[in-house]
Amino acid sequence: MRFAARESALFCQLEQAFATVPGAGGIQHLTRLIGRARTLEVILSADDYDAEQAERHGWINRALPAAELGQFVRSLAHRIAGFPSAAHTMLKERVNANTLALADEFRRDSDLFAHGLSSPEGSARTKAAFERAFQTRDAEMDLPRLLGDLGRHPDQH
Repeated sequence: MRFAARESALFCQLEQAFATVPGAGGIQHLTRLIGRARTLEVILSADDYDAEQAERHGWINRALPAAELGQFVRSLAHRIAGFPSAAHTMLKERVNANTLALADEFRRDSDLFAHGLSSPEGSARTKAAFERAFQTRDAEMDLPRLLGDLGRHPDQH
């Protein structure tokens, strides 16, 4: 389950800007959550999506005010914990069997992710991102614009 604070949560799949694809099941999970067309938009755009848009698309279960988020999750967890654990296990196994990709598909995407990052273009873009301080909080808050500029020489802004 996925919950987020309306005021601060941002979601992004930035891998395309680095000449690669999401690894570790990102493609499979996102496609199953939000559908093919929206997944293509999200992954190909490498743009930010706020919590309310993520909720509308089905990326998260709920977007809640930050002040209410902790209490909501605690209440839900306590409610769930009040039901038989054996039923939890069976339910999760069946939901996973019907919604998750096979392990080979996860491995394939992870291999493609590593290949993309190690390609000449992926390596160059990763190096450029570090040189432009993408790893800072300020850059993270301006990530969509910076990702769009990643292929340009720093003097071309």
